[in-house]
Amino acid sequence: MAVDESQHSSTLSDRELQIVELVTAGLTNQEIAEQLEISKRTVDNHISNILTKTATGNRVALVRWALQWGKVCLDEVNCCVLPTAAALPRIIEPRIIEPRTIELQPIEPKSIELEPIDSEGVEPESAPTPAELQPFLVE
Repeated sequence: MAVDESQHSSTLSDRELQIVELVTAGLTNQEIAEQLEISKRTVDNHISNILTKTATGNRVALVRWALQWGKVCLDEVNCCVLPTAAALPRIIEPRIIEPRTIELQPIEPKSIELEPIDSEGVEPESAPTPAELQPFLVE
């Protein structure tokens, strides 16, 4: 399944990521507004933009999205620290990896002489004994 660009977290601003974290903590828009000291209407607008950018239709789907992309930590689950877009380098320097030579040792082929089975499907009387087969057993 291809990942739609709108579902990738790099399109969210730091403020939007902050609001996603507060939504996943269970805060209402009014509580988020009070904590961030902004208006509820501004939070409503942020939530609307976040839902559009993440292609999620509601807060539950947004929480699932945040868990999937590692943007939140709930009860010590999914607690990896991911860098913000600002912390990522713009240019990634290529790294040259030196090739390695692997020496292979030849294996001596061993020949096995098999006696034919007679036409009735019964092995001949001179079948090898287990002691004679010992050099060919694989452990």
